[in-house]
Amino acid sequence: MNAGPRNPDTRNIVFIGLSLSSSWGNGHATTYRSLLRGLAALGHRLTFLERDVPWYAANRDLPDPDFCALHYYRSVDDLTAHHGLLLATADAVVVGSYTPEGIAVIDAVEPLVAGALCFYDIDTPVTLAALEHNPFRSESALAGGACDYLARRQVPFFDLYFSFSGGPNLDRLEREFGARRAEALYCSVDPLRYAATGEPVRWDLGYLGTYSADRQPALERLLIEPARRMPGRRFVVAGPQYPDTIDWPANVERIDHLAPDEHASFYSRQRFTLSVTRRDMVAAGWSPSVRLFEAAACGVPIVTDPWPGVADFFPPGRAIHVAERTEDVCALLAGDDETARRAVAAAAREIVASAHTGAARARDFLSALAPPSSPAESHAAA
Repeated sequence: MNAGPRNPDTRNIVFIGLSLSSSWGNGHATTYRSLLRGLAALGHRLTFLERDVPWYAANRDLPDPDFCALHYYRSVDDLTAHHGLLLATADAVVVGSYTPEGIAVIDAVEPLVAGALCFYDIDTPVTLAALEHNPFRSESALAGGACDYLARRQVPFFDLYFSFSGGPNLDRLEREFGARRAEALYCSVDPLRYAATGEPVRWDLGYLGTYSADRQPALERLLIEPARRMPGRRFVVAGPQYPDTIDWPANVERIDHLAPDEHASFYSRQRFTLSVTRRDMVAAGWSPSVRLFEAAACGVPIVTDPWPGVADFFPPGRAIHVAERTEDVCALLAGDDETARRAVAAAAREIVASAHTGAARARDFLSALAPPSSPAESHAAA
């Protein structure tokens, strides 16, 4: 199943996360797929444990991955009963953010793990906002709503806290929340699956993302209002869960869901693509969406709302366009300098190819782990 040669440095790594099998309504699946493919190519033995829930079961676009073993569990008790030995003998166990009943999963898994126990937070700013000290918010209240995948008391459990946000967030995790060691592990892209297709351009501006109330004002400002002002241009929004109350202009095409296999074609048919950032991500900064890397790999120039740290990934004006107002987007779409448009896309693609592929992220992940050792020498000794 796993690609690549076996060698003495091969690690047995177990992931417990939101979903690997289905990308419906979440960005976690493609992030995990890129990372795990990168690890598999280096010869590591990988298992992904996923909660069997009906909404993903009905929308599985990768039910049988060829780069890892994928198993489903029905409950926390089922997880430990059927996979306890696997967890106990793994070199590393990685629990991801938004894992269903994550607090209970961590409490159940932590005593079993002898190797490195890690947390992979693909939602760091959301997590930190939820776990922020509030004298009126108890852990039971958090478990019931704001953050049911991690309790603040559990942060020090982990040998490594991998965060998809970098910058000052890493220091906050260690200083304020008690993480033993926080390391950036940004999202990444598989360049074999995300590349320009050469199809003719169909839309002037597009957006790919599940509906989120805190992103909607920016989507209104940077895509829907430009569509109203430019009726001769073509726009598209792809993603599920948008309410029927949204007043879509006639020149905005709607696509309810796109499987990852269709992403490259979708991006390649846009003159520009829009990235909109969630409120907590903007506040925290240094939280690049996986969609940025995917779009850049497909050779489409990106328009993003501003957020702290964007220049550390894509220099504005050279590899990305930063837009705050409707007028910014309209001016960009009205331009006809094709050479400049392609140059911005090429610069972003070069950045992603050199630093943000699944292979690059797999190396980042492995370099953060301790050298291979028997599982009993790692987490159990902490």
